[in-house]
Amino acid sequence: MSDQAETSDRTGRRRGEYQLASTAMLYYKDGLTQNEIAKRLGVSRATVINHLRLAREFGIVDIRINGSSFSTNKLSKDIKTRFNLEDVYIASIFDSGSAETINIEEDIIRQVARVAAMALCEIVSPNDVLGVAWGKTIQLLAEELPSVSKPGLGVFQMIGSMKTPLLEAAETSAINIAKRFGADCYTLHAPAILTTSKLANALRNEPVIKTQLEQLSGMNKTLFSVGSCLPRTHLLKSGIASRNDLDWYTKNGAVGIICGRFIDEKGNQVIGPLDERMIGVALDQLKAAETGILVISGQHKVEATLAAINGDFVTHLILDEPTGKKLLKAST
Repeated sequence: MSDQAETSDRTGRRRGEYQLASTAMLYYKDGLTQNEIAKRLGVSRATVINHLRLAREFGIVDIRINGSSFSTNKLSKDIKTRFNLEDVYIASIFDSGSAETINIEEDIIRQVARVAAMALCEIVSPNDVLGVAWGKTIQLLAEELPSVSKPGLGVFQMIGSMKTPLLEAAETSAINIAKRFGADCYTLHAPAILTTSKLANALRNEPVIKTQLEQLSGMNKTLFSVGSCLPRTHLLKSGIASRNDLDWYTKNGAVGIICGRFIDEKGNQVIGPLDERMIGVALDQLKAAETGILVISGQHKVEATLAAINGDFVTHLILDEPTGKKLLKAST
């Protein structure tokens, strides 16, 4: 590209950013409606909507909501008291008008992720060492997270690399969260599951990977979700576990999955055929962190959530309102 073309390209980008910023100013600061902005700027309402969307995506507009506001209702306080947690954040669920179960579930997960993103901004502090797990809710949280500077923060990937057709690779969430916080990111350069325990053990002893796994013992805060032991679990979809593996663990008392590790109703690890082949955080490392941030959505995860709480993995809980009510009821 010639110097003249580069100059023209930069000028075009600046003009585009100016248009987005001007539209955002009229909407968010001056309080004009989208129709009023369209008339003032001589564009269509669809263009205004698109400008507002792009302004958010490009970071020209950064919308923040006080995360602690989601921990002030009665349900939040009741769960906090019942389980002796430091904080509980509740996402209210509104009827989308859709009769499709899949759409309702998507709406709930997205709403929980938004609340979790706001909460994470307050829970995480500069100079923390934050471990990040993998899962759909964590992935959406990373997408919803506003840009907030956290000097000195280190973000560590806790589970080896894996991917399903529905989710991005495990390292993506850690990378995106680190970007939003302006933090250093430390990814785990290994697959989550190996074909044999011998190969996994050899890889764990490789100097680079060994150092990365040892660094997880320095985490003071962890961000994770919990999976049920139902056939719908992402562990099956990602190919980490087979149906036979899942059946073995459930027959031996497993009710939940944390970072690829199975736990029983008391939160104790159920050690089985997959554990020696996995590369990722050990449950002892996860439990040692002073702050454990559990993000869940869906009433099918109540049993697994209770197990995680019983195992002392959780200090902060973020969940949807219907699941919160069922969790409270199940504990009586």
